[in-house]
Amino acid sequence: MGQLLKIQEMSLDGLPLTCPECGSGAFTLEGRGAIAALASVWANCSNYHSWEHQLITTSDLAAIQAARTGREKATDVDTFEIEIGGAVLAGILVPELTVDDVKTASRIYWQKLIKPRIRRQKRAAIRAVKRPLQRAGRAVTQPIADGAAAVKAQALEAAWTAQAGGYQPDPDHQPEPVNPCPACNGKGAHRIDTRLHDTTTVRCSVCHGTGEID
Repeated sequence: MGQLLKIQEMSLDGLPLTCPECGSGAFTLEGRGAIAALASVWANCSNYHSWEHQLITTSDLAAIQAARTGREKATDVDTFEIEIGGAVLAGILVPELTVDDVKTASRIYWQKLIKPRIRRQKRAAIRAVKRPLQRAGRAVTQPIADGAAAVKAQALEAAWTAQAGGYQPDPDHQPEPVNPCPACNGKGAHRIDTRLHDTTTVRCSVCHGTGEID
């Protein structure tokens, strides 16, 4: 059965061994033949070029397999270094998947993708809950604030009048509306210019003639 190694980069006595056609340093080495010491090794690069590697035999592939450092952690690099005819053949193998690779990938996936997405969805959900509560709070507190302001204004008016010597109340006086109707400007009615009707004013249908609006 043939051997197959995936090379990420390789050198002989420090000189890089690459694809003779495209110069790619990434290729596979596949041992063929029955006699390991004499069997040729074929290389196939990532750009689909193929050539017979004259310097390496199938037994050398077995030596590389035995000398490789392997990987246990995601940060480890799978390297090898053997001697061929007095020359040093060294390189890096394409990393094989380890348990730590899966853990690291899961952690990165969680921290970089899933966790921020969950955080954004959580913030959006909190905002969605807060909006109606804030609107309801404003709906409750605004009339209270307006009423308190009206009471304060009336108290100041009474105090000022008392200091000025008092006054006789006007029985026809109509107090200004606290929340004037925007449709009739607090008047409670609308003037109309018509020759068909006797009346020249009609009651405001928005505030029902009160001049105020809730």
